[in-house]
Amino acid sequence: MNIPFVSFEPMHREIESDILDKFKEVYKKNWFIQGEEVKKFEEEFAEFCDSKHCIGCGNGLDALYLILKGYDIGEGDEVIVPSNTYIATALAVSYTGATPIFVEPDLLSYNIDSELIGKVITTKTKAIMAVHLYGQPADMDKINSIAKKYNLKVIEDSAQSHGALYKGKKTGSLGDAAGFSFYPAKNLGALGDSGAVVTNDKVLADKIRTIANYGSDKKYHHIYKGTNSRLDEVQAAFLRIKLRNLQKWNENRVKTAQKYIEGINNINIIKPVEMDYAKHVWHIFAVRTEKRDEFAKYLNDNGIGANIHYPTPMHMQEAYKELNITEGSLSIAEKISKEVISLPMWYGMDDEAIEYVITKINEW
Repeated sequence: MNIPFVSFEPMHREIESDILDKFKEVYKKNWFIQGEEVKKFEEEFAEFCDSKHCIGCGNGLDALYLILKGYDIGEGDEVIVPSNTYIATALAVSYTGATPIFVEPDLLSYNIDSELIGKVITTKTKAIMAVHLYGQPADMDKINSIAKKYNLKVIEDSAQSHGALYKGKKTGSLGDAAGFSFYPAKNLGALGDSGAVVTNDKVLADKIRTIANYGSDKKYHHIYKGTNSRLDEVQAAFLRIKLRNLQKWNENRVKTAQKYIEGINNINIIKPVEMDYAKHVWHIFAVRTEKRDEFAKYLNDNGIGANIHYPTPMHMQEAYKELNITEGSLSIAEKISKEVISLPMWYGMDDEAIEYVITKINEW
C-alpha cells in the first residue's frame, strides 16, 4: 500500500461544492480585503474559541508577532519559549527585537516543563509563550500561576491545537492572547496561508487590528509603524465552511489516534501520551525510537509517509547561533529531535490504511 503522510482529498471531496459556490459568491462581489466574510469568520472563530475577539491576519507567525507588538515587547526584553517547537515561535520574538529564552519540555507531553520556567525568569522577562504542541494543550494552570506571580503575559501558540481542550476549556481562551495558524495542513486549514489572533482583551484586539493594517486606525491615518498582515476574503470564506466541519474532522483524528495507540505494540516504539487534563486533537501523531533513521527508511520502503517534527532544535539552527547555546545545553529537545517521527494522520484515513501502518510498525 501507499499511505501518504497527509492527504486533503477526503476532506476536500466532501466540501468541494460548498467551496466552489462560496468562491463564486466572493468573486462576484469584487470585494477581497476586509469584507463581510472576514468579519463573519472572526465572529465565528472567536465564539468557537470561547473568546470575545478575533483578528484575522496573514499567517500564524504574524499572529504571534502582532501579539508581542501589541504588548510593546521589544528590544531588551525576554520571552520564554519551549526549546521543542517549530522555529516560528522563536522567530516571532526575534522580529520584535526581544530575545527568546528556551525552556526544556517534559518527555510525556513534549510541551514546556512548567517546573523549569521559574529558573529562567529575570527582570527582563515580559511573557511566557506556551505552545500546544502536536495538538495537546500545555499545562496552563501552572503556567498562568507563574505568570501571575511575576506579572508576565501568557501567550498561547495555538497553531496546532484548533479545538483542543484543557480541563474542558478551549485553547485560545487559556491565556492573555493566542495566535493561530491556518496553514493548509492544520486541523483547520485554509487553501493558502492565513492566521488569527484571539483574545478577551479589547484594548489589545483594537491595537493589533491597527498594527496589522499598516498601523492605521482609519484610512491614511497611522498611529503605529505597522505592518500589512490581513486575512483576505477568499480564505476567510473557505475557513468559515471548514470551521463548520472541524469538530467532525477532529473526532475522526481522535479515533485514528486511538487505533494507533491500541494497536502499536512494538517495544522499540514510544507512543504519545494524552495528559489527563487534555483533550488532544492530534494535529501530529509523533512516536519516538532510538533507531529513528532506520525506522524512517523502513516506513518509506513500505510505502508509509512519515515526517520529523522537528529534526534540528531551534538553538542548534544557524539562525540562532548568536545565542551561543552549546550542544548538550538543552539535552531533552536534542534527544527528541534525534528520536521523533510522525506517522500518517489525516481526516478520512480508512481502517485498511490504519491497520496497514500498525501491522508494518509491529513487524519492524
